[in-house]
Amino acid sequence: MSFAERFEAFACEGDTIRYEAEGFIITARIVADDCPDAPDQRQDGFWPSLYKDAPGFIGPGNGFRQRFAEAQAKAEAVMEAWRKGEWFYCGIVLSVARDGVELDRHAASLWGLECNFPGTDNSYLTVVADELLPEALDAGRAAASRLAATVTGWAAP
Repeated sequence: MSFAERFEAFACEGDTIRYEAEGFIITARIVADDCPDAPDQRQDGFWPSLYKDAPGFIGPGNGFRQRFAEAQAKAEAVMEAWRKGEWFYCGIVLSVARDGVELDRHAASLWGLECNFPGTDNSYLTVVADELLPEALDAGRAAASRLAATVTGWAAP
């Protein structure tokens, strides 16, 4: 079970892909993460370190100064791109509908994902959407069952 569509290599908030199964239409959408924390505040070890007990330790061995300099330059470039708004954190939110009726607007989600991160193609966003599909489909089935039971209850004498 996976989306045939893929999120684009450059994605924007609100972009969607769709999947159909068992009469349900599942839509995955990109939603901007409302947490304002910068990348170096969200990720232990974001900044490289030469200290072995630090989260960003680059490891011992030959060429450690060169590896440290490269890792430092990469971290600085990632921070600068984030500050310029070239990439952002997002959530992938799946909704479920059937016969034009939205059954669950937030059937499944995962947050804190990097969208348009430097050097990536956003393929991970589709992978996440694929992984959330079973949960969303279960939520859709449950919502449809509740709705059917409610409607049946209305029709009862």
